[in-house]
Amino acid sequence: MNATSTGALLLCRAAPDAVAATARLLREPVVLAPAGAGWSVLVPEGRPWLDGSEPVERISAGWAAALAVGAPWPVITLWWDGERAGHVLAYGFRRPVDYTWLADGTPVGMDEAMLTFAERLGLDPVIDVQDLQALTRPDPDADARARLLGLVAVLARLGLELPPGVQPGEATTHLRAAARARPGATVVEGHGLRDAVRTELLGGGATGRVPRAVAGVQLAVGLPLLAWALTRRPPSPGWAAAGALLALQGALGLARERRRGHRGEEEGGGGAHGPGGRREAS
Repeated sequence: MNATSTGALLLCRAAPDAVAATARLLREPVVLAPAGAGWSVLVPEGRPWLDGSEPVERISAGWAAALAVGAPWPVITLWWDGERAGHVLAYGFRRPVDYTWLADGTPVGMDEAMLTFAERLGLDPVIDVQDLQALTRPDPDADARARLLGLVAVLARLGLELPPGVQPGEATTHLRAAARARPGATVVEGHGLRDAVRTELLGGGATGRVPRAVAGVQLAVGLPLLAWALTRRPPSPGWAAAGALLALQGALGLARERRRGHRGEEEGGGGAHGPGGRREAS
């Protein structure tokens, strides 16, 4: 791994068209590309950590949470800098699972995290778990980049296929260029809040129909998280995105359920015109 490189890859277990609307809420330009059957990879520009406002692992963890919360698919972020590397698994409202290695490959995470990682992704409890556990043991020949590549090799058994040239540990400029070269890749700008709102109101968002109770929880969790992220010094862009997305999904979910309720009342009470709005014969 280049000692001066810092970067992250976001792996979503969903097709790019399902990920695109949510990716706009990250407020970060990303290259979104297919990464195997049922997988997408996002390569962020990395402005928050390039300007030194916050460590890459914290920002990328917030982005993973923003992409995964309320969605029916998991998100895995692979991150690295000159001193450490690691991964974070975000899946709905569950507590994120993470693991870290020092640059020389020394494991500093909890072994149980890999077991939870395998269970949530539906990996083989014997073969795949054995390979994951090997990544948690000392190995003088495996540095942090080799550990991330080993993790990618295990995920390949679930269909992950990173585009040629897109590998953890590479410089961000190289990763973005390689991802753009993948057929079907697009550049998603981080200013799509209006589009995301329109998608949710039309009922075409990745979350689908959100029950009133779940929407209320999303709003109750998202607003404090957003406030906390914005009032930190320095602010936390990753967790701000997660809080904003939670609050947005909750508010729109409640509005959508309220609108359905009103529509049901109108359709149920035919009034003088009878069911369906047609005037009844006298």
